[in-house]
Amino acid sequence: MKDFPKKKVIVLKKKQAEPEPTDDGLIRLNKYISNAGICSRRDADKLIGEGLVTVNGEVVTEMGRKVSLEDDITFDGKRLNPEKKVYLLLNKPRGFATTVDDPHVERTVMQLIQNACPERVYPVGRLDMQTTGVLLFTNDGELAKKLTHPSYERAKVYHVQLDKDFLQEDMAKIVKGIELEDGFIAADDIQMIDPKDLKHVGIEIHSGKNRIVRRIFNHLGYQVEKLDRVVFAGLTKKDLPRGRFRFLTPSEINFLKMS
Repeated sequence: MKDFPKKKVIVLKKKQAEPEPTDDGLIRLNKYISNAGICSRRDADKLIGEGLVTVNGEVVTEMGRKVSLEDDITFDGKRLNPEKKVYLLLNKPRGFATTVDDPHVERTVMQLIQNACPERVYPVGRLDMQTTGVLLFTNDGELAKKLTHPSYERAKVYHVQLDKDFLQEDMAKIVKGIELEDGFIAADDIQMIDPKDLKHVGIEIHSGKNRIVRRIFNHLGYQVEKLDRVVFAGLTKKDLPRGRFRFLTPSEINFLKMS
């Protein structure tokens, strides 16, 4: 079980560069490939020379070839994205929906990060409107798919505040596992956060099922008054005030990709 850290103030915003077209709206193909994170520009020239890159379905071997951001560029059969990969972490407040665009929702998490970077990033997974805490955003589709896939078992840790004292017998039930309407579920770990206040519980779980933490406690007769995700895939909201964001460090990015 992870600790539940106190909050501190930190400087958060940072700009990320994006590929800059030339005056004619085009960029060199090797730069496009480099910006997609495949390799350096020099190595990109080698890939082009070997006929491994296509532009709009046509194999290109011309080193100085220029392309637009709308062109369909592939390498090794995969379409490339010329934007630099961006990874940022938000300490989500209550009252914001985890959605990119919903005309029926007044406040979304996208509004909290709208000036973060020129690249368009998306939330990885979701927290319901009243749940707070760690929420990751990225334009790295491959990583996002990995982190949200059912087979991905990196734990999530939540601080739960209940409407009444939590009983030891119910703690044992959650560890052993309970049967919900959509199947069996068991926590990886569960502990009291403060032995003097039995309404506050820490639970570690790797399931990605919808509203799973709330449903676990509701099943046992408790109402969740506050729910805060303090850890997601090894990332914490330490030193990150509510409603603020920060960019991941290179070591955090490597950790996510290698997990």
